[in-house]
Amino acid sequence: MTVDAVARATWIRPHEDVVAAPGQRPAYELRAEFTMVDVPDAATLRVTAHGLVEVFLNGDRVGEDELVPGFTAYRKRLQVFSYDVAGLLRPGVNRVEALLSDGWFRGRHGFERRADGYGDETALLLAIEAGPVRFVTDGAWHSRPSGITRADLMDGQAVDFRLGDVDRPWQPVDIASGGLYDDRDRLVEASAVRVRRIETLAPAGVTQPREGTVVIDAGRNINGWLRIDDLGARDTRLTLTHGEVLDADGLVSTENLRAFVFSTGERLPAGQIDEVISAGVAGDVFEPRHTTHGFRYAQIDGVPSGWDASSVRAIVVHSELRPIGDFACSDTRLDALHELARQSFLGNACEIPTDCPQRERSGFTGDWQVFVDSAALLYDVEAFSTKWLDDLAADQWHDGRVPTVIPNPAGDRPSGIVFEDLSAGSAGWGDAAVLVPWALWRHYGDLEALRRRLPSMWEWVDYASRAAAGSRHPDRAASRPEAAPHEEFLWDSGFHFGEWLEPGVPPRPDPSADHSIVATAFLHRSARLLAASAAVVGDAELEAWAQRIADGARNAWRAEFIVGPGRVSIESQANYARGLAFELFDHDESPLAAARLAGVIADADGHLGTGFLSTGQLLPALADHGRVDTAYATLLSTGVPSWLGMLEHGATTAWEWWDAIADDGSVRGSLNHYSKAAVVSFLYTHVAGIRLDEVPDAASAAYGRVRIAPLPGGGLTWARASVDTPRGVIRSEWRLDEGMFALEAEVPEGTAATIELPDGANDEVGPGIHSFTCPWSE
Repeated sequence: MTVDAVARATWIRPHEDVVAAPGQRPAYELRAEFTMVDVPDAATLRVTAHGLVEVFLNGDRVGEDELVPGFTAYRKRLQVFSYDVAGLLRPGVNRVEALLSDGWFRGRHGFERRADGYGDETALLLAIEAGPVRFVTDGAWHSRPSGITRADLMDGQAVDFRLGDVDRPWQPVDIASGGLYDDRDRLVEASAVRVRRIETLAPAGVTQPREGTVVIDAGRNINGWLRIDDLGARDTRLTLTHGEVLDADGLVSTENLRAFVFSTGERLPAGQIDEVISAGVAGDVFEPRHTTHGFRYAQIDGVPSGWDASSVRAIVVHSELRPIGDFACSDTRLDALHELARQSFLGNACEIPTDCPQRERSGFTGDWQVFVDSAALLYDVEAFSTKWLDDLAADQWHDGRVPTVIPNPAGDRPSGIVFEDLSAGSAGWGDAAVLVPWALWRHYGDLEALRRRLPSMWEWVDYASRAAAGSRHPDRAASRPEAAPHEEFLWDSGFHFGEWLEPGVPPRPDPSADHSIVATAFLHRSARLLAASAAVVGDAELEAWAQRIADGARNAWRAEFIVGPGRVSIESQANYARGLAFELFDHDESPLAAARLAGVIADADGHLGTGFLSTGQLLPALADHGRVDTAYATLLSTGVPSWLGMLEHGATTAWEWWDAIADDGSVRGSLNHYSKAAVVSFLYTHVAGIRLDEVPDAASAAYGRVRIAPLPGGGLTWARASVDTPRGVIRSEWRLDEGMFALEAEVPEGTAATIELPDGANDEVGPGIHSFTCPWSE
C-alpha cells in the first residue's frame, strides 16, 4: 500500500529559532540529496505533511496538485500523495527540495481565524522508491526559511525575490516524534479529488483609481490567486488586496468579509493580502500557491509608473471535478442563474465543500447537506463527498453530535470555545451525517458506501432523539407543566441555528430560542432516511428503531404545530416548504398547505422568504402540489429578495444574505455562499423534468429508474437538460409550438423511465431516444 512505503521515513521539522506570529510565518525550504547509479523505469515519490507542501526533484516541481496533502481530520486521517517521478531522476546526485507552510494544520482558519488548530509545528514525511534505492526523510535533511516570507491560507502570502541573492545558511532539520508523529495508523492513501489550477482568466477590466494603484476585475467571483509576470525593477514592492466589491472610489473593499470574535465582538481584519518584492530579474513570476482567496477584484498597490497590467492573470483554483450536468432554456436569465449556481459551487469546492472561499473557508455541514443534491446534478461529487464524510465520521463526537464544521480543528470532542461547542449538534447542520450519505445513495447507488455510513448516521439520530426526549424548552414547560406524550419526540431544547438568515428575521444564535418547528422536522427526516437506508442494506432491527423515531417526530410536529387543515401555527415560507418536502402534512392536507404557502408568498409581494435550510425546497414544494404557476412566478420574481434580484445587482455567485448589496451600494456578508443557489436543482428536476426516486431501492438508485416529467411555465418556450449519470446520459428536451408540447427524451442502457406529459399522459420506456407530443395551453 502507499502508506506502507513511508514506514521507514522519519518525520522531520524545519528548524525554527523563533516561531513567528500566526499569519506572519514563512514557508520553509527543506532539502537533501541522494545518489543513483542507474535510473529505473519506475520510481514513486510519496509525501505528506503537517501543513502544505510542494516538492521539487532536481529543480522540477513534482505533480500538478495544489494544497497538498489536503484538509482532513488530521488526528485520525492524513493523506499520503503518490507521484511517478522516474522522468525527473538522473544518474548521479539527485536533489530533493520541499516548500512547507502552515496550511490548515497550523495556519489561521475559520470564522474567528484561530491558528494552531492541529498543532504548533509543521513537519514533512517523504519517501522515494526507485528500484533498489529507498530514499526517505531523516536527520540528513537541512532546512532554512524560504523566500516566501509569509504564508497563510487566510491572511495571504508574501514573497521577497531578493532573498535569492542572499546566502541564507542551512541548518539540520529537527526530528519529530511523539504524539501524532508516532501514529502511523492515521496515514491513508489520498482519496481527495485533486485541487488544481483549473482556468486562467485575463482581466475583464483594469482601472487606475489613484497614482500607484491598479485594480484588476477578474470578471466573476472566483477562488484562487493572481499571477504576475512583470514584477518591476528591483525593490519594487507590490501589495495585492483581494475582495468582492469596490468602494465609491473604485478601490477594493473587504469590509463585508470581516468576521468577529463571538465572545468579545472584536472585528477581525479580512486578510487576503499578498505581497511581492522584486529582485529585478527577468523571468521571476509571482504566483502564491500557499494561499487562496475568494475575490472578483484585486487591488495592486505600489505599481511603478508605466507598469503594464497585461501580465496579470487570475488563476481559478478548485477541486478538479468532472462536469456532468447541462441546462439551457428560452429565458437567458435562467441560464445566467444556472451559471451563477455553478460558479458558486466551484468557488466553494476547494478540497472540501466550504461555506465561502474568503471569510472562513470552513466545511459547514448545513451548507453541504443543503446543496449536495444540486451539486450532484452539476458535477460528479461522489469521491469529493465520500472523503468529506470520512472526516465527518472521524470528527463526530462520542455522544453522536456532529460539529458545525468538518474537518473540525477540535476533532471529536469539545474545543473549549463556548460558541463552537454550543453550536455542535444543531438541527439541519448535524443532519448532514444522514442527508449527505442518502444523497450519494440516490445519485450513485453504492450499497457498500451506504452500509459504511450507517454507524455515523445512527449515532446522529440517536443523539438527536435523546436530546428531544431528555429536556423541554422552559417556555413550553411553563405553559404546559405536564409534558404531553408526543413531547418524547419534540426537539425543543439545545442550540439550533434555525432556518438562518430569513429575510427580515435577525439571526439569533441563542440557545434560549425555540427552534423546535425546525429541529423536530429534521429529526423526522433523518430518522426516516436512516430507516430507509437500513431497509436497503437489510438491517430490519435498525429500520424498525429508526422508523419509530421518524413516526414519533412526525406526530410531535403535527401535534405541536398544525392548527388547521394545511395550516401551521408559525407561518413562514420555510415552515410550509419544509413541511411539504418532508411529508409532514397528510396527503389530503398537502394541497391546502401548498395553497397557504402560495398565500404567504403573495403576502410578501411574490418575493422569497426562506433562509439557508429551505430555499432549495420551496419551488418543488409548490410545483409538486399543484402550484406550478406560483413556483415559476417566484423563480422569475425580481427585486429583493429574489434570485434574479442578485443577477440584477451584478452577482456572478450566490449571496449569503438576500439583500447583500443594497440599492445604495452598501454590502454585507459573503457574496459567494452556495446554499441559496440550491434552486438550480429545480431547473433539472422540474423545468426539464429529470427526477430520481426520493426513496429508491437498490434497483432504482443511481438512475436505475427515473421520471422525466417536465413542467412548462413561466413563459418558457423551450428547455433542455442532460445529466451524465453512472448509467449514461439522460436528456430531456421540450418545446412549445402552436399549441403543442413536444418532448424528446434520451434514456441510457440500464435505466427504466416513466415519461409524464403535461396533459397527464404517461408511458414506460427503456433505453433509447423517445419522442412525445400532447396539446398545450397556458
